[in-house]
Amino acid sequence: MKKTRTVRINLPFVIIVLFLFALIVLKLFYVALSPKVDGINLTTFANNRNTKKETILASRGTIYDASGEVLAQDVNSYTVIAYLSPSRTEDMSHPYHVVDKEYTAKMLSPLINMSEERILSLLNYDAYQVELGPGGRGITELVKEQIDALNLPGIGFSKSIKRYYPKSNFLSYTIGYAKTDEATNEITGEMGIELKYNDILTGKNGYREYQQDMYGYKIANTPEILEESVKGSDVYLTVDTNVQLFAEQAMSIIEEAGSEWATISVMDAKTGKILGVSSYPNFDPNTKNIKSYYDPFASYTYEPGSTMKIFSFLAAMENGVYNGKETYKSGTIQIDDARIKDWNNYGWGTITFDEGFMGSSNVAATKLAQKLGRQKLFDFYTSLGYGKQTGIELPNEQYGVVNFKYNTEIAAASFGQGISVTAVQMLRALTVIANDGTMLKPYIISKIVDSNGDVIYESEKEELGKVASEENVKNIRELMRGVVDGRATMSTGKSYDVAGFDVIGKTGTAQIASKYGGYLVGGTNYVRSFAGMFPKDDPQVIVYAAVSKLQNASALPKAIRGLVTDTGTYLGIEKSDKKEDVNQIKMPNYINKDVDASKGFLESKGIKVIVIGAGEKIIKQYPDYKSTVSQNDKVFLLTNGVNYIMPNMKSWSRSDAEIYFSLLNMKTKFSNYGYVIETSIKSGDKIDTKNIVEITLEPKYKKIEEEIKEEKENKNP
Repeated sequence: MKKTRTVRINLPFVIIVLFLFALIVLKLFYVALSPKVDGINLTTFANNRNTKKETILASRGTIYDASGEVLAQDVNSYTVIAYLSPSRTEDMSHPYHVVDKEYTAKMLSPLINMSEERILSLLNYDAYQVELGPGGRGITELVKEQIDALNLPGIGFSKSIKRYYPKSNFLSYTIGYAKTDEATNEITGEMGIELKYNDILTGKNGYREYQQDMYGYKIANTPEILEESVKGSDVYLTVDTNVQLFAEQAMSIIEEAGSEWATISVMDAKTGKILGVSSYPNFDPNTKNIKSYYDPFASYTYEPGSTMKIFSFLAAMENGVYNGKETYKSGTIQIDDARIKDWNNYGWGTITFDEGFMGSSNVAATKLAQKLGRQKLFDFYTSLGYGKQTGIELPNEQYGVVNFKYNTEIAAASFGQGISVTAVQMLRALTVIANDGTMLKPYIISKIVDSNGDVIYESEKEELGKVASEENVKNIRELMRGVVDGRATMSTGKSYDVAGFDVIGKTGTAQIASKYGGYLVGGTNYVRSFAGMFPKDDPQVIVYAAVSKLQNASALPKAIRGLVTDTGTYLGIEKSDKKEDVNQIKMPNYINKDVDASKGFLESKGIKVIVIGAGEKIIKQYPDYKSTVSQNDKVFLLTNGVNYIMPNMKSWSRSDAEIYFSLLNMKTKFSNYGYVIETSIKSGDKIDTKNIVEITLEPKYKKIEEEIKEEKENKNP
């Protein structure tokens, strides 16, 4: 008889199982019905797992000059990637990783400006891939093509966008620079117009949103959301490239002479448009070899010196206390406990106040300030805008300080000491002289054009009010002409006279305040300046220059003469009775002319001729046809020869080197600033125009820090 097996049910166990099952069911109901679980929206979570959103970067607006020539634009940029892992290669006859590391390093070294040793050390990393930086970052399309042509296994590129400045250091402080964020690939302005108009230049990013599968591919027949990016607006400057070139040429003379800093500007006297502005030391925004982040034109303040006599004398005229025929004893004058001297320490005996202006007499200015009194002089200065920003469209514009109280301070203010100004403030005040007493606002933006081609802003002449009478302004213009034409024996601006132009102006030589109190001593410790315009009776162009610690004082008038001649000729405002200056010639058109004959003529005039190539005919020249050159200037003649031999460029200025290689359409890379001490192509070697030339510069003169240190040591503090 079979035994019956009885299964006993463990009631507590069953209860526990049923309880756990009930919990699971409840959890499933909760997950199914609840919009959130543990604070997470499951629908959103599921969608996000399958949704891909890509940013479409907007192009940054372009910066142009007045004629539409590109000064700053977006270009493709590349980073060199080396793939090191052999796992990328399935067939060694077609390798996809770096195989011969030594050969790869050797071939890449000259193209990305890195040593073979440094590249090889990166190629020996135990990694899937490496970036070949820093030299391999941000390379141009041209360099990428050169690397592609090498067919190096395992070498690839990642693409990005960078800001490119085709004219390198041309107008560098005004344009500024923009920097690419490596994480987001977005470009942001950090200096100059790029900074000031960053919001205008920056476009609006778009995006593309779609559903992707587990492999990252778009799922077919699923919706896609696309919002296109909007390009940033374009900014057009008032700067005329030709006038800017003339300003750069003038600055090269200052640079060659040696200075701490300098600014030279050219303005349309009838509108306030800035036609050109050059500052020193400048920089290449592509390489950002920046010595100072502040522009001498709008961001440096300094004591202007005797150029302020234009306005202190005009203040005396406006207040009825000026008689140009009245005489006074020049030389020295006692004011309280200070003895004020004329710049030559002894004066010119008894002379008229008109002669005092032409001779830049501090005593004459002081006597007029005494007649005016503090309030009237202060009021006139402030009516010209001193102590206030001009509102020019540049970042970091400074105010300057016009604040004087005591008798000695009032006297000093009348000849431009003890107060501070900016170069752009000087331009604004000079418009009063050019426009019969009406002051104009300087500006450097011509127009702004949006991505649709619509002009959303266009500048126009802005009058700031009548500051002086037409009669008194004409009187000042006559005195300023006397400074330059040498009608008085004591005239200080004779070296600024240009044959054939009615240049009027005023010179300035201001002592530089010491950080330890008082003023620096020594023959070069001055800010030298010139405020001028032409022609006298109806000024069309205003020129202003200020140079700190100029090593050779004759360089400033030489620079201004060339600038006036070139600008006046280019704009067609020269006098009809122009006489030829025997020290200057107007450049003939040498295109298709014989090299030897052209060189012989120029050298007979004392011009230094640089012939490029060994051809018989000239195909390019610099300066251009009708430009004016002086003795000891360089003229570059490019011939139809195909072989180019490297000249000895030692002691050449940066601008000379740039001109030489620009005629050959070659790219340059500069280190430091100053004058050429070394080039990557040796003198006498054949030039390969496909290569990039590396040029090392060095200043000629000791730095200001050394002078301050020397002064401090001499004082034995």
